[in-house]
Amino acid sequence: MTSTGAASHTPQRVMLLGATGAIGRATARALLEDGHEVICFVRPGAEGLPEGAGLRIGQVTDARSLRGHGFRGERFDVLVSCLASRSGAPEDAWAIDHAAHVTALAEARRAGVRHVVLLSAICVQKPKLAFQHAKLAFETELIESGLAHSIVRPTAYFKSLSGQISRVRKGKPFLLFGDGRLTATKPISDADLGRYLALCLRDPSLRGILPIGGPGPAITPREQGEWLFALLGQEPRFRQVPVAMLDAIIATLSALGRLSPRLRAKAELARIGRYYATESMLVWDETRGCYDADATPSFGSDTLRGHYAAIAAGAAEQDLGAHRVF
Repeated sequence: MTSTGAASHTPQRVMLLGATGAIGRATARALLEDGHEVICFVRPGAEGLPEGAGLRIGQVTDARSLRGHGFRGERFDVLVSCLASRSGAPEDAWAIDHAAHVTALAEARRAGVRHVVLLSAICVQKPKLAFQHAKLAFETELIESGLAHSIVRPTAYFKSLSGQISRVRKGKPFLLFGDGRLTATKPISDADLGRYLALCLRDPSLRGILPIGGPGPAITPREQGEWLFALLGQEPRFRQVPVAMLDAIIATLSALGRLSPRLRAKAELARIGRYYATESMLVWDETRGCYDADATPSFGSDTLRGHYAAIAAGAAEQDLGAHRVF
């Protein structure tokens, strides 16, 4: 289990980006609970911020808006970003995961920020997709900026592993790629991840690149399916999908994408799907050429099985948003 940091700390003034996403809201709550002053810079019409958070409206992709409506010439101690592209498509990824963050970094330095906490993703360890390269490009700029930085790379979110609950409830089989044991992960809840991001402000050991997962051993998609069937009182039914089928879909969409931007975007989404179907969300051991669950740090107390149980019992809602993968 990773460090829990010092019990006492000095409240800081925080500029929070991406505050209206599920993890952004959880992070805002955790920062406020730790006694920090939290200013959230959000797009027009955004809702759902926790009580006590400051609200400023503007466009994060516009340097003048971020400067004039966000920072407003005031001083801040920390920039926390939970901002991420929604689709992962190349244009969106480079605009948000890279360019918007470069702009925010420049404005943060102007505002006196000394520490940047960045929500990244563990999948950038083996970059094959546009959004991964965009995230890595900004990580590099942040590291080279000379500012203190905490680059948090979470494993997988509960929501991204909940997309098949509704189909299983309807009596449909749980879809697996290969035999369902190709990949594994140690998923982390929004609330635990929010607390970890907030902890980076008061624990000086949480600097640099920080992979992080939830509690317990790594789990495979097949195990996730078995949990769902058991919790819903159904006999397990699985349907195995060959990875080669994804390859064929990608090849077809890529060929058609030369003529259609819409199909080109779909081809990228298919590549993203294939990546998550074949790569584990765990720490990658470059020397051994494999993923290492034991080397993947754990944090928090929420478990995916508990999340499934809460949804099955009707005690929690299933709002997948942009986190649906399969």
